[in-house]
Amino acid sequence: MSVAPGQVLIHRAAVLGKPVAHSLSPVLHRAAYAALGLTDWRYDAYEVDAPGLADFIGGLGPSWRGLSLTMPLKEEALLVASGSSAVALRTGAVNTLLRTPEGWRGENTDVHGIRTALAEAGVAGTERAIVLGSGATARSALAALADLGVSTVVLGVRNAARESTLAQARDHGMTVAEASFEEAAGLAAQIPLVLSTLPAGAADGFAAAAGSVPDGAVWMDAVYAGWPTPLASAGEELGARVVSGLEMLVHQGAEQVRLMTGLEPPVEAMQQAGRAALGATSLHP
Repeated sequence: MSVAPGQVLIHRAAVLGKPVAHSLSPVLHRAAYAALGLTDWRYDAYEVDAPGLADFIGGLGPSWRGLSLTMPLKEEALLVASGSSAVALRTGAVNTLLRTPEGWRGENTDVHGIRTALAEAGVAGTERAIVLGSGATARSALAALADLGVSTVVLGVRNAARESTLAQARDHGMTVAEASFEEAAGLAAQIPLVLSTLPAGAADGFAAAAGSVPDGAVWMDAVYAGWPTPLASAGEELGARVVSGLEMLVHQGAEQVRLMTGLEPPVEAMQQAGRAALGATSLHP
């Protein structure tokens, strides 16, 4: 791509999804660019559905460096990518597309985000966990939990868990069982780690039914807006350490910044920007 004398080459990135207006990704990535002094980088948001993803990507010019993908695009992106990382293939979910000479490469930074957020909350040596949901984010959660040494997982689901998610858990060597939200809430008294990958409001039944938690319990809600969520409030009242979905979002976004720009991401600046955007100053951890 040629650049005229005096013209600044703008590197472009964006988050895609439907809906996407609520996404904090522009806030986080722009904060990272500002902290890194990347005045030649621009980050936007575009509403794109799964059927329109391939056409949207096909119309991007050479200035585009990377894309963040939210629902409902994480599985479709795996099909659009010209190649994908081992983590993305294992989870069947792509939340990042990177421009390479060979085409768009699929990556999954959700695993990194979940793993890092839980590790910072003190999760280590925990063998059992409850995961609410069985979609793309749940599969990323399973990969992160496997990295942290979890060997037994209960999937709390409204109906039947996705077979692909059950198969992935078994591929990790995990013992996996299915339970209703109410049954999973009853197990929370013995299982120290709970991770909800459900959209806002979907975990309220679990939150209402949980009666106690073991010492050192950690609950994480992938939802970051409207904090504290009913799940977070219930966890705190029962004595669990609660981790906001913002922490997951920041760490997965920071990894995207690193992959797209090649620079070390300013995690603290991104956390501060995210908390300011949500009007919160003391999200956990």
